[in-house]
Amino acid sequence: IHQADRFLFMKNKVRMICDCYAKPVKVYQDERLSFDLTLCGSTLRAPHSCHLQYMKNMGSVASLVMAVVVNEGEEDDNPDPNQEQLAQPKRKRLWGLVVCHNTTPRFVPFPLRYACEFLMQVFAIHVNNELELENQIREKNILRTQTLLCDMLLRDSPLSIVSRSPNIMDLVKCDGAALLYQNKVYTLGAAPTESQIHEINRWLSEYHMDSTGLSTDSLHDAGYPLSLSLDDIV
Repeated sequence: IHQADRFLFMKNKVRMICDCYAKPVKVYQDERLSFDLTLCGSTLRAPHSCHLQYMKNMGSVASLVMAVVVNEGEEDDNPDPNQEQLAQPKRKRLWGLVVCHNTTPRFVPFPLRYACEFLMQVFAIHVNNELELENQIREKNILRTQTLLCDMLLRDSPLSIVSRSPNIMDLVKCDGAALLYQNKVYTLGAAPTESQIHEINRWLSEYHMDSTGLSTDSLHDAGYPLSLSLDDIV
């Protein structure tokens, strides 16, 4: 679903097209207006010509589309204690669409559209509950793996996080990992060569020694001068 369509469905949860063959009505605005009139938030706006062509290709004349909107992400569990606690509305995201088609022109009256929107709200609550349950299960698995790895580090050598199961890749979902211990390199999955890892370590020691760690989507953007030599490995 395109970002522009997501924005529109977040504003209007129900979108109806009664007849894709109907000619749009031209809207005239006062010439004294300093801005163009927009109907993006109105159910009366004309559909895009590309969408109308899609409907014609499918043999669909009328459609009713209903948005399924769920909560996005988690709320901050550690708010600033010095700030006054205010009820912040949860962010929403478009999870999916329920699309109804008709092969002949059809107008769905407002009471029925309103009832459909209510059903979508109830359905969205169930979807949101399932998503939250999945997140809870995932968090429990992460905490369990973290506990096992910490216990292994306390009882054994640091090599256990790459040589035993579970390993560090079970905690951090990634394609590869590397451990530099006592000037020796131990790798898992897709990883740079030993010499490349030593170069990365020297760069980290020089520029990020005072930080607790470095997290980045791109070593090139982080300023690593030899990032191009890594190709697609990192």
